[in-house]
Amino acid sequence: MEKVEIYDTTLRDGEQSPGCSLKEHEKVQVAQQLERLNVDVIEAGFPAASPDDFKAVQHISKIIKNSTVTGLARSKKSDIDAAWEALKQTENPRVHVFIATSPVHMTYKLCMKSEEVLEMAAASVRYARRFFPQVEFSCEDATRSDYAFMSRVVRAAIKAGAAIINLPDTVGYCSPQEYAAMFHYVKKQVPDIDKVRLSCHCHNDLGMATANTLSSVDAGVRQIECTVNGVGERAGNVALEEIGVALHIRHNYYKVKTQLKLNEIAKTSRMVSQLMNSPISATKPIVGANAFAHEAGIHQDGVLKNPKTYEIISPNLVGLDSGTLVLGKHSGRHAFRKKAVEMGVHLTDKQIDQSFHEFKNLADQKKELTDHDFRTIFSKYEKTMVH
Repeated sequence: MEKVEIYDTTLRDGEQSPGCSLKEHEKVQVAQQLERLNVDVIEAGFPAASPDDFKAVQHISKIIKNSTVTGLARSKKSDIDAAWEALKQTENPRVHVFIATSPVHMTYKLCMKSEEVLEMAAASVRYARRFFPQVEFSCEDATRSDYAFMSRVVRAAIKAGAAIINLPDTVGYCSPQEYAAMFHYVKKQVPDIDKVRLSCHCHNDLGMATANTLSSVDAGVRQIECTVNGVGERAGNVALEEIGVALHIRHNYYKVKTQLKLNEIAKTSRMVSQLMNSPISATKPIVGANAFAHEAGIHQDGVLKNPKTYEIISPNLVGLDSGTLVLGKHSGRHAFRKKAVEMGVHLTDKQIDQSFHEFKNLADQKKELTDHDFRTIFSKYEKTMVH
């Protein structure tokens, strides 16, 4: 199977999420964990953005050995110079240069005409290639760009020496079908496109980042830019853990692979959540507290008989010990009996019926039952306790 490279931008795009900024030693800690996760590329920051960002990128570039370290730069010589100073000591220096190509960005943000953008894109890549053996070029807001013009920019960037071309859905605007169609269009319009690696970068404003990313893989993209827990601007980026696990579980469909060590996902997710003070929703796929939890009696019964009935992902795959059976008002006798046994209580069928009725009444009154609640229910059966 073909390999898809995982490009993690938690330390750059993820850190831009309000309230998620990290100190230098925290960035280093996350970078080291990303290396253990075995991501291909770590975008360590935006060196020209601030002295602290520069120092963090420089520090990370010196200590990371098994992942490529890169930094972001606008299509400006000063940004590229800052990136080179920060990254020149890494074993495989790489820079990520970008410029916006959509009409709304060119008109209102850049205040530039399309031909000026085209010229600046080519010039910045040529300048970056004087220092960096690998240059990635991005057309910011690609999905809202005129595809014919954007294809001209891509051709110019490749001619100037870009090795990776990224076409991001910067504002999470696209549908999966549209995003794949954009890549197909550019591939037809750019003769040398097969000489570079195509990259995607999807935001989640309309909740379609994962779907859009996977559709781009179908369209031939072989680098995925993502963040741990999906942190990032506004509604966030596509989540690394969702993409990594989806490509693994559905490998027969996508027919590609990553080199991620998936059993490091849970640990990485917790670290990023804690350091960025960014709580994870209970229903977040893969890493949410309820991702492997079951309360409904029918589901609990199925999972106890064979986890594959309701779990397409093994908790062990992502570094968790096991799933969780949550005892609540929807639970059945099978899970209730298992809870009793776990607490050292062995009940007859009649006692199960009696205590289960009491449990259901209590569960109707409380959202969450504690072990103390269960001890109270089981207290009348103390003679059956195993000591």
